[in-house]
Amino acid sequence: MRLAKVRYGSGEVGVVRVDGSNAVPLELGLIDGIDTLADVLAATDPAALVEELAIPAAARPLASLKLLAPVDRQEVWAAGVTYKRSKVAREEESAGAAQFYDKVYSAPRPELFLKATSERVVHPGGPIRVRKDSKWNVPEPELTLVVSPDLRIVGYTIGNDVSSRDIEGENPLYLPQAKVYDGSCAVGPVVVLATAVPKLTEAEIRLVIRRGGSVAFDGATSVSQMARTPEDLVSWLGKENRFPAGVLLLTGTGIVPPDEFSLAPGDHVEISISGIGTLSNPVGW
Repeated sequence: MRLAKVRYGSGEVGVVRVDGSNAVPLELGLIDGIDTLADVLAATDPAALVEELAIPAAARPLASLKLLAPVDRQEVWAAGVTYKRSKVAREEESAGAAQFYDKVYSAPRPELFLKATSERVVHPGGPIRVRKDSKWNVPEPELTLVVSPDLRIVGYTIGNDVSSRDIEGENPLYLPQAKVYDGSCAVGPVVVLATAVPKLTEAEIRLVIRRGGSVAFDGATSVSQMARTPEDLVSWLGKENRFPAGVLLLTGTGIVPPDEFSLAPGDHVEISISGIGTLSNPVGW
């Protein structure tokens, strides 16, 4: 079951169940306290709640609606160095701190950081950005966990952790500036409920970057290459933290473009995860 947050032609924001190319609206407000997608995802049984709220007679073409990032009040966090390829890349970009990236890759405690607040998340089709004070910027395609307030993984979506590798490489303490800035995080286009993704480890993640009508980079990996389990990452994220509205957690990247490549305004980034969909965003300033 796929859910999407949408904007209708009237400007009203709603939630729909995605049935192929059709969107079946949910009657938010029918049940007290169920007013947003986040409220639906926090339910004990989101799938059953969706069936109760769905209005099949009001279905319309999904293409007629504007897809929004499936985020309401949730914070968006991210994990780093969860794939060996990412560990190697971080060591290469910051030779002086290579030992620390090696240690965090194999340590029980993962690297976790706040990536974006809900207001800062870029919608599907909206422009992600590269920093003007950086010369080496890359997208990071990541499986994203949709987590309820009681720390259950209730769904999955796609995230783009846009990063400035030269800023982080200059000094690891600059990581917040390399990772957290306007337009550095895109999420979507849909949430697939966890019950609909039985073989997550077999999912392929693919990154395609187009420039001037040609493919500038094309790479793929598998969720099976992740060194940590989603459940382990959520367990660490929940230590000494509360998320009253739930939280989204990007789980790290296993695809890193070559060192000579950097995103540029006008590029187009497509991130696909089998079983979930494709998140597409142009690159701007």
